[in-house]
Amino acid sequence: MNQPFAGVMPPEVTEVTCKVVWPTIGATRAGRLVGRLADVRFGVGEFFTLGKLLAVASIPLSLAVFAWQLMPFVCRRYALTNRRIIIRKGLMPVDEHWLALDEFDAIEVEFLPGQHWLHAGELIFKRAGSEALRLSGVSRPEVFRHVCLTAQSALR
Repeated sequence: MNQPFAGVMPPEVTEVTCKVVWPTIGATRAGRLVGRLADVRFGVGEFFTLGKLLAVASIPLSLAVFAWQLMPFVCRRYALTNRRIIIRKGLMPVDEHWLALDEFDAIEVEFLPGQHWLHAGELIFKRAGSEALRLSGVSRPEVFRHVCLTAQSALR
């Protein structure tokens, strides 16, 4: 290894993966349905709610959605490198879409109905006010947004 610090490499030399994030079940319509059901606040107090009962009842659906997302022809992951943000598809990762770190101006976080309970959200990369890339169902999207902005500022 010819790096002064492990994992740190100038983008001019080679592309190095900084972080990989797998989408949650909040990336799918069925997963967001589970989130909407579990977020129902009707009940007695804050602990005994209908949403908690529905969350337990929807465990089989949650497991089915999770297993579906791991299927070889469906699975996706989002990779941040020292040069770009990549949507990779398949068990043997193939770059499907990407956006260079210098090709976006801002990153917005959007929560679709049902994603908030799942602690997931959409990351929307904007270029000149229009959407350049969307990452769906990112777990803890504010954290990944901050990491992407830090990588972008390190590039400059």
